Amino acid sequence: MSIKVENLSKFYGNQVALKAISFEIKKGEIVGFLGPNGAGKSTMMKILTTFIPASEGTAVVNDFDVKHQVKEVQRSIGYLPEHNPLYLELYVKEYLQFNADLFKIGKSRIQEVINQTGLTPEAHKKIGQLSKGYRQRVGLAVALLHNPDVLILDEPTTGLDPNQLVEVRQLIKSLAKDKTIFLSTHIMQEVEAMCDRVIIINKGEIVADKPLKFLRDNDAQIVVVEFDYRVEDEFLKRLPNVTNVLNPHDFTYEITFNTQKDMRSYVFDFAHDNKLKILQLNQKNTNLEGLFRELTAS
Repeated sequence: MSIKVENLSKFYGNQVALKAISFEIKKGEIVGFLGPNGAGKSTMMKILTTFIPASEGTAVVNDFDVKHQVKEVQRSIGYLPEHNPLYLELYVKEYLQFNADLFKIGKSRIQEVINQTGLTPEAHKKIGQLSKGYRQRVGLAVALLHNPDVLILDEPTTGLDPNQLVEVRQLIKSLAKDKTIFLSTHIMQEVEAMCDRVIIINKGEIVADKPLKFLRDNDAQIVVVEFDYRVEDEFLKRLPNVTNVLNPHDFTYEITFNTQKDMRSYVFDFAHDNKLKILQLNQKNTNLEGLFRELTAS
């Protein structure tokens, strides 16, 4: 197991940043850590990379405990933080050499990561002269210098233009051939483009942990219904196979069912039995975007 987190919590005074988080990531997986801003993604990343301690629970990376085996964890991971810290006045090779010296890595490895991350055309420039996309490549090159088994990437595509997005996505996917990648983002398209699995976090708690294939191919459906009167959510939750009920506005409800069977007839029968009129009744398939909205709406 590349990463194992058990009942991990983080408190800042009375504020709960993470609440009893548990998950495992197998070797070779690309896992997207998805959530709205402030959900706790960066806090989780900082704990896994030993930048900050957890308040409760345990986290293990490559069989090393992040609390008690800090140096071993740091040697086994490559980390690209959300705000990529770079010395803009240094040349690309100069900056990589500086970091290679910290790990006692030879010059041949510097050229390897330059080639691997597509930095060759810009390697002679100062970092301050590079575009945002190439600066991200420099950060990835640093993360790869010591050839870690696990890459932890915090918002790796933030601020990139569409062309840069495609380039960095392709680079990250290529790196997954022999590494485990755990990346955080609030952009659902990033997860769909790069990941095998998604973990969704909201208000410091995991609200979903599913393979991407399941989200693309699953049998779940959302029935959108508008009644002529307000209905308590609890009554709608008594319908068969209901997993969630949302009331986005007025008398409209989005009811999520975990079944392949068309559930509109059950909603119709519910309305009839409760003397309600149906003003609209539609069905739509759920997907990652729908699941995200459903689970992080409140």
